[in-house]
Amino acid sequence: MAPYFGLTGGWLTFWVSVACSTDMMLFGYDQGVFGGVVVTDDYLELMDLNRPSRTKLLGTITAIYDVGCFFGAIAAFSLGEMLGRKKTILLGTTIMSIGAILQIAAYGVPQMIVGRIVAGIGNGLNTATAPVWQAETSKAAWRGKLVVIEMILNIAGFSMSNWVTYGFSFVGGPVSWRMPLVLQFIFIFVLFATTPWLPESPRWLIAHGRVEEAEKIIADLEAKTVDDPWVVTESKEIQWAADFERENGMSWIDLLKGRTGAGNTCTIRRLILGAGTQAMQQLAGINVTSYYLPTVLVESVKLENSMARLLAACNSVSYLLFSLIGIPNVERWGRRKMMMYAAGMLSNVTLSSHLSQSMLSKSIRFSRTNSSTPAGQCFCYLMITILIRYSEILEESAATKVASASIAFFFLYYVFFGIGWQGVPWLYPTEINSLAYRTKGAAAGTAMNWIFNFMVVEITPIGIQSLQWRFYIIWTIFNASFVPIVYLFYPETADRTLEDIDRLFRDDPHIFVFRDEDAISEKRPLKYVEHYENERRRNSSIISTNPEAMKQRLASMSKANEEGGWGHVEKV
Repeated sequence: MAPYFGLTGGWLTFWVSVACSTDMMLFGYDQGVFGGVVVTDDYLELMDLNRPSRTKLLGTITAIYDVGCFFGAIAAFSLGEMLGRKKTILLGTTIMSIGAILQIAAYGVPQMIVGRIVAGIGNGLNTATAPVWQAETSKAAWRGKLVVIEMILNIAGFSMSNWVTYGFSFVGGPVSWRMPLVLQFIFIFVLFATTPWLPESPRWLIAHGRVEEAEKIIADLEAKTVDDPWVVTESKEIQWAADFERENGMSWIDLLKGRTGAGNTCTIRRLILGAGTQAMQQLAGINVTSYYLPTVLVESVKLENSMARLLAACNSVSYLLFSLIGIPNVERWGRRKMMMYAAGMLSNVTLSSHLSQSMLSKSIRFSRTNSSTPAGQCFCYLMITILIRYSEILEESAATKVASASIAFFFLYYVFFGIGWQGVPWLYPTEINSLAYRTKGAAAGTAMNWIFNFMVVEITPIGIQSLQWRFYIIWTIFNASFVPIVYLFYPETADRTLEDIDRLFRDDPHIFVFRDEDAISEKRPLKYVEHYENERRRNSSIISTNPEAMKQRLASMSKANEEGGWGHVEKV
């Protein structure tokens, strides 16, 4: 039987995307489903979490999942490079299955905590690996769109979990929270059914000396023959990057000691840039409320449980729909503009809400309320805080209208975040890091995401209670700072091969990129296009006239790469 059931070209890439997207949908579903579980009466009674004194434990059970994800991402540092992309995802999915079973069968807090941690470890492995696998098997023109689609499907999984928990809330009893946890296995079964027969990353194979196998996969992904000039050129480009990184790369111990190596691979800088996008995503404040939205709507807006679940589900649909804007624009606008535009909008929204509160506080400062700001309120939910507090001094009919306005403002934040900051932070680490550190860099970024996620979820109740409205100024400042940080330090990666990015850091390693047109252009720089076309034409002419000479040329190119890199290749 032909490999991959005879699929090649776009169809083969499509099925890799199905596997990676299913992985990210599972991530979104698994992250969102617990928001509905924690407001289920049967769950709260069974775990003895429905008393005010147990609120902190309830939050810890929810947030401990992120700790497991952090350690899973850290494990991907070594396992991802040792096992390969496919086997790492299969391992992570197996561990998630064990964690899901533990949660489904839990009758006490200890087992639930263990299940949350185990599921988190598996999810950390998967989320650190799937974007890398997608990026390394995709064309440069498709890479950004496909990874952004993955993250949009992550939102789809999140939205699905909201609707599932809303629907099962009408059932009552153990089924109302156990069955939504069971439905995770739909995604798990799809992963087990697709991942084993799909191609491994050709870049990982070449980095591990399996060149012939990698060239066959490159040819299948492009629907070409192995001796096609495009396939030959692509293979040699990857081999050059792998050889250069192998000769000049640094160990983790050397990196921690501050050594940079003779080859100027800018490893530390690239790791920081990739991990920085993930840290900024969490410091934008997205998870200040996403974990607790139904709880916030019940406790703060005073909605019925059913209506709170419904609004949370509707918000997830809005979040999903506006995230679709990122698919065509991630290549058109580029990664830099996507992040800067969205951060600027988020900062302006939050700042305007802070100014509104300052004005409102003058008119309501005579009022004193005993209720504290509820746990789980969102970063951009500052306006909700204002309107809820203001509604407490109004008559019942007016208070209802004010609370409704606060819900609308919550929806607005997710519009901005979904467009710019949902997908790019997961894409960027897979592009900016070199081949030898791509798995490690993606894992470091994912670990950074999860540890900041845990921090935000843990500090939010304390911050709101102690700082009240001032707590949200922190997130305003963070978002405002992202604009100059991205502008000054982050090179563009759109419309470039992964090997183009390697050359950028080898040839022009200046830390400030905003003055370098080649570093910030949304289009592929001309010098990279010319180099690639020259190599392709040379390979094409040699193959057509003298196949034996082609073999000798490839051997000469390999030798030249060992002696000095790109410049020597041009002289062969």
